[in-house]
Amino acid sequence: MIRNFKDHANNERTFLAWVRTATTIVGFGLAAGRIGGAVPPLWTELALFASGFLLVVVAFGRMVWLRRRIERSETLDDGGLAADIFLFVLVAVLMGVLALFGWHLAT
Repeated sequence: MIRNFKDHANNERTFLAWVRTATTIVGFGLAAGRIGGAVPPLWTELALFASGFLLVVVAFGRMVWLRRRIERSETLDDGGLAADIFLFVLVAVLMGVLALFGWHLAT
């Protein structure tokens, strides 16, 4: 049996949720760009891919950091929320970029 299996499973499930979020943001943005008659500029597609990639990298770093803390059996307090706040802000910024992208296509 894996020690602290429940904590490891929760950590991995959270990481996969962030990956799904990044995939959804990138996929929705690219699909929205293809719906209109005009071809979107290449920089907008590259920005969506880069932002989704950045989100996955930060989420992976958070997962590895938490995995090490779980393996050391440290008490996992909620005081160190810097990565969580950064991920939340990053998703909010991505939603803003997606809104600007949609507005750009509409005009």
